[in-house]
Amino acid sequence: MDNKNIKESIELIDAHLKNEGISRRDAMKLFGVGGAAAMLAGGTTTPLRASSAKAKIVIVGGGLAGMSTAARLTNSLDNPDITVIEPCDQAVSYQPGQTLVAAGVYTDSDILYKTADFVPTGVTMVNEKAVDFDPQNNTVTTASGKKIGYDYLIIAAGLKLAFNQIEGLGITESITSRGDSSAVKKVIGKNGICSIYFGDGAVDTWTNMQKFVEDAKSGKKVTGIFTDPHTPIKCGGAPKKIMYLTDARLREAGARDNADLTFYPNGGAMFGVPEYHNAIQRQFESRNFKWNYRHNLVAVDPAKKIATFDKFWDEKGAWDEDLEEYTAVKKNEKVEVPFDFLHITPPMVAAEEIGKSAVGSDKGWVPVNQETLQHVKFKNVFALGDIAAVPMGKTGGSARKQYKVVVENIIAMMEGKPLTSKYDGYTVCPLITSLGTVMLAEFNWTAKPTPSFPLDPTQERWIWWLLKVYALKPMTQMGMLSGKA
Repeated sequence: MDNKNIKESIELIDAHLKNEGISRRDAMKLFGVGGAAAMLAGGTTTPLRASSAKAKIVIVGGGLAGMSTAARLTNSLDNPDITVIEPCDQAVSYQPGQTLVAAGVYTDSDILYKTADFVPTGVTMVNEKAVDFDPQNNTVTTASGKKIGYDYLIIAAGLKLAFNQIEGLGITESITSRGDSSAVKKVIGKNGICSIYFGDGAVDTWTNMQKFVEDAKSGKKVTGIFTDPHTPIKCGGAPKKIMYLTDARLREAGARDNADLTFYPNGGAMFGVPEYHNAIQRQFESRNFKWNYRHNLVAVDPAKKIATFDKFWDEKGAWDEDLEEYTAVKKNEKVEVPFDFLHITPPMVAAEEIGKSAVGSDKGWVPVNQETLQHVKFKNVFALGDIAAVPMGKTGGSARKQYKVVVENIIAMMEGKPLTSKYDGYTVCPLITSLGTVMLAEFNWTAKPTPSFPLDPTQERWIWWLLKVYALKPMTQMGMLSGKA
């Protein structure tokens, strides 16, 4: 079937399903949980080849990226010797689903997986934290003092949520998306202050969102604000997704006119790809959203319900005779904004024990070649997922491409061959725009749309909602975590 026929067929399906609706069972039949879902998510499955090469491989991080890598290595080696170091017994939980938990579409139990259920046969699990890295001597040391040697090291440790960088919250430490969130939960989830970026936070967001909607429905004029910080973040679309979903719940309740919704991003655009930026801005305008660029959340007063932003801009300075242009003078001021509902996208950082180690960098992220994902200094060290210092790629869809590159290149090294597998920067963001529509934003290093189907990628479609809600979760669980998708 040519591209024209594929486009026409999908558009017909999209229009029919939007008008007629579809059951969960029929949605699963439509997408399946294997090849079809994988193809829709950005490419077909890659065939595996068995290798007789031998080496001891250690993976730091047993989340989606790390465990998928362990599974694919197990499938690709005749005699695998793989150790995974991961302290969290829920590390493989489906993080992209936290947005849907926060809007009442999923429950937390729908996305909560046990790490032990996805450990490939033969893989050794060390349920501890890696705290020291010695790449000169090829060893990693755990919190209990256990020293583990390796021939190849793969770092897939994710990142940490640095709520402690925001003044006024009384939070003194960073947390991970799953695991112990007690340091944060005492304030995030109360007084209308929410965050979808950790499991308990997503649950509490839904509770607070319902109160926000009920207040608006009662006739009260309410204010919702949504932030986007000054650091790289996982799933760059998520700060906007939760805003779209709040809008959808307000409209569902007939209360949208009583709510003021404003987005406060640190950057100067909605999205790094111009086509998607323009599409999102049009969507914001049609939904009567407001937005203020170049605002970084720096403080919150939970009792008074006031968020403080650092607003910054450039002004024209003196004339530079050598450069024949005016200099730019940086200006900033503190702006206080009252709220009834505040969604915080926290600053995100690499774990200190990684960022400040020999395998880290000044910015914390593990420095790798952006195509081969090989460490820039230590050739037997690779990194992928949120921890890797690549220009794009802090999404599950990116990890799905990256883990295959890492496996292929490590096996190539084991066999004495050159590293030919390359990551092209592919990233996918199913940008939820309502309860029933998604814009499937796909792109790569070119910062141009790279759609998997011959459809306008800037259009919101109901068929992509079905993909997001019904297909991607089982595709991740049964595909990626088996090392096959």
